[in-house]
Amino acid sequence: MQPPDRPGPGRRSLLLAGAGAMAGGWLGAPPAAASPREAGRPGMRLSATDFGAVGDGRADDTQALQNALTAAFSGAGALLTIPPGDYRVTRGLQVTLTGEVTRQHGIIAHGARLVSEIRGKVSVLRIDSAATARFMLIEGLDILGNGKDGHGIEVLCESKEHYLYNFCLRDVVVQNCGGDGCHLEGNVFEGQLINCYLRHNGGNGATFAHGRRAGILSAMHVMGCVFGENAKNGVAMIQGCYDVGFHGCYFLLSGRFGLQAENGCTLLTHCGFENNHEAARDFAGGGAGISLQGFATLVGCTAYSMFKQQRLIDAYVTGRLVMVGCAGSGDAGARQAGLARLRGDGKATATVVGCSGRISYQGGFEGTELGNDGAGGGLRCGAGWQSKNQLRLGDYHLWVDRSGRLRIKDSPPQRDDDGAAVGV
Repeated sequence: MQPPDRPGPGRRSLLLAGAGAMAGGWLGAPPAAASPREAGRPGMRLSATDFGAVGDGRADDTQALQNALTAAFSGAGALLTIPPGDYRVTRGLQVTLTGEVTRQHGIIAHGARLVSEIRGKVSVLRIDSAATARFMLIEGLDILGNGKDGHGIEVLCESKEHYLYNFCLRDVVVQNCGGDGCHLEGNVFEGQLINCYLRHNGGNGATFAHGRRAGILSAMHVMGCVFGENAKNGVAMIQGCYDVGFHGCYFLLSGRFGLQAENGCTLLTHCGFENNHEAARDFAGGGAGISLQGFATLVGCTAYSMFKQQRLIDAYVTGRLVMVGCAGSGDAGARQAGLARLRGDGKATATVVGCSGRISYQGGFEGTELGNDGAGGGLRCGAGWQSKNQLRLGDYHLWVDRSGRLRIKDSPPQRDDDGAAVGV
């Protein structure tokens, strides 16, 4: 049996297959404070002020913060407290995890703001894991970019042998950075983003990605976060990534989509999408709150628009799409806004239950609808003999032939005039 602090290859293979499990590291009783000379001791709490950080908005705190971060993320890890204040940062802060970390470590920074004066698309805070690390916590940190820097927070683990998991970003604010608010890539999994505010960044509010060279991002849960006024998308899931769940999040005023999921999205519950596609010229040039290719489950998600957002979701379905209790609507210049525009391949299915808002199907794709406002509150199934969504009563298949007659057969039909005409 593998030790509990080290994932075995069998367990990780489940993650490679897309299995998700939520776990996280929560802040417990604070350990005793340590001086810089004691920084190598695991489980200690350090203070950025002990390394010379001032936080008065005038002093350049870059080197002091770098020294503090290096101490906190070295060896077996420690918790670094950054007291309230404004900390000028003129160069990117970067730490590399090189030791196996199996206890809580990271940054606690409620009331502390990093004020970036960085140029050249360099991330304000970059954490690169070259080891297997658990229980990293970044809590309360506020980053104010200048638009010419890179990502606000960048977390990387591009490795087949190492993992960064069971981590948590909580109560984090990132605004006005030139890149993404938060960028997570590689073997980064079983983590949480909770109550984070990622707004007005030059890239995406957040990006989730498999590694370019190696690493599978999976089993991520995003809860109660806001992605607003980001120049590209609220959130982008790229490079094959799909295993992220969003719960109670809000996506608004993005330049393009609120959420772009190019390979599917495991789950969205009670999320809102409002007035995205701000970069479009008008409503006709806009698009959906969600752009999806692949599969997804949506529960209780809503879309509202007064300007350029046309619907909740545009999807090319290649697996299974399920929508329950979702709604899409608009006012003012977006009165024609609806719920969904769906296309798909021959193996795909879409099931829409108890939703409101107009649904359009393209390319011969059909869904099954039950109790939707747009379907008159009844049941809508596929009509043709080749439809994947035929009405079935037990073993009997029903369809409408080219002459408009209802036909029935006790097995799948093989042609349009198969079976028997009903009522003839």
